[in-house]
Parts: sequence; structure tokens; C-alpha cells
Amino acid sequence: MTALVLGIGSYFGGQQGMVIAFIIAALMNFVSYWFSDRIVLAMYRAKPVDQSQAPELHAILDELTARAGIPMPRLYVIPTESPNAFATGRNPQHAAVAVTEGILRLLTRNELKGVLAHELSHVTNRDILISSVAATLAGAIMMLSRIAQFGFYFGGYGGRDDRSRGGNPIGLLLMLILAPIAAMLIQLAISRSREYAADESGARLVGHGADLASALEKLQMVSKRVPLQANPATAHLFIMKPFSGQALMELFSTHPPTEKRIARLKELFGQF
Repeated sequence: MTALVLGIGSYFGGQQGMVIAFIIAALMNFVSYWFSDRIVLAMYRAKPVDQSQAPELHAILDELTARAGIPMPRLYVIPTESPNAFATGRNPQHAAVAVTEGILRLLTRNELKGVLAHELSHVTNRDILISSVAATLAGAIMMLSRIAQFGFYFGGYGGRDDRSRGGNPIGLLLMLILAPIAAMLIQLAISRSREYAADESGARLVGHGADLASALEKLQMVSKRVPLQANPATAHLFIMKPFSGQALMELFSTHPPTEKRIARLKELFGQF
């Protein structure tokens, strides 16, 4: 992803453009690393809950964090009936887990335990940091492409310097179109692979995959009826893809198909 950012900067602005691209990527990663948890929690109006407000949730997390050997994360509840959950934060010492009101009503205690183990695995696997970096680098690539697009429209790339670099309008158009697509595909591939990893390590944390598989089945069914209107930039954070519509292609989904996730759990942990 970083190479793609620098390559775009170099293509459009030579060494100076590469430096500018690097600075943009570094600034976006800095903001994402330190403030992504606050931003996403505020985006979904997540409310912090203490032990007196959510004793069962805290009891489950106490048990799981003791097994995982990590500090207790901050716990939030999102006021929506759409069942979903996500984890955020830059490391286990600064992590937060958010669940919706809908998931609390939908799942049994054991199923909820499987979901929370999945989210804690994102924390212990450093997936939050990985996905945040991928998202911000993808954003930098799209920003650079947009800047270059305006330059192209207003004749900024038709002079002698472009000809000396061997540039041409067709090559420029291909770069403008293909670079954001490449960035998105890399980001989505990272997101899907980390979901599989969190499914596996979360099931191992609990001791089996049955409850997580059961939770995924319920979440898939109910999420279609009660979709969560989520920002596309944060879709990869949730345990279940928070959109009601079907993707045009599996390739462009932030999550692997639920059926494949369940089948993989069964393959790893037996047929339950």
C-alpha cells in the first residue's frame, strides 16, 4: 500500500510528488493510529456502560480477557436494533468493544461469548492497527488520484515535463482509474483475511467454534431484515457486513461470505 502511494506521487510529481505523497500517508496514519477509536465510536453514538449497567457483558469480558491475558477493554453499547459488534483501539491497552442493542437481544449468552471472543481476537491480533493503516493508506491513494484528476481536467499534465517523463493521456487515465481500485482490493483482501483469523482465534479462546458459528447464522439472517446504515469506511470493523444490499461481486466485499466462515469453523473444530 505504501509503495502504491509513493508510486502515484512519483508518477504525477517526480521525487517532489513522492515526498508529498509520503507526508500525506504518514499524517493520515498518525491520525488513524491515535484517534480512530474515538472517531468511530462517536460516529455510531456508542455509549459507555459500566459493570452496574451491563453486568453480564462485563462478566463475559472479564472471563475472556483473563484467558487472553489482556487488559479489560472499554465497553460500549450502540443504540440500534441491527445486531452487530466491533472492536477498535490502537492496542490491547487502549481497546474498546462496542455491541448493538439488537445483538444483546438476539443472541444467547454463549453465542454472545463467541462474538466477544472474536472481537477480542481482533485486539490481540493487532487487526485494528492493520485495518486502520490499510484504510488510511487507501484514503491517501484516493485523495492523490482525485488531486491528479483535477490537474488532468484543468490541463496540469499536458506540458513539456510530462512529455519528458514519457507520460500520455491514456496512461494517466489508467493510473487515475486503476490506482484507487488496486488500493480498495488490497484493503478488502486484508479485511477478509483478518476476519477468518479472528474467527479461528476467537473460537480457540472459547474452546470450540459452535457458538460463534450459531451467532454468525443468526446475525446474517437478522441483519438482512434490520440493516445497519454504516459508513463504508468503517464496514470492515464489524463482525457482520453492515449493509442490506448484496455486493456486486464477492471480490468487493469487506467480509468473506458467512457460509464460508461457518464452513471453515466446522472444518477446524469438527461438525460440532
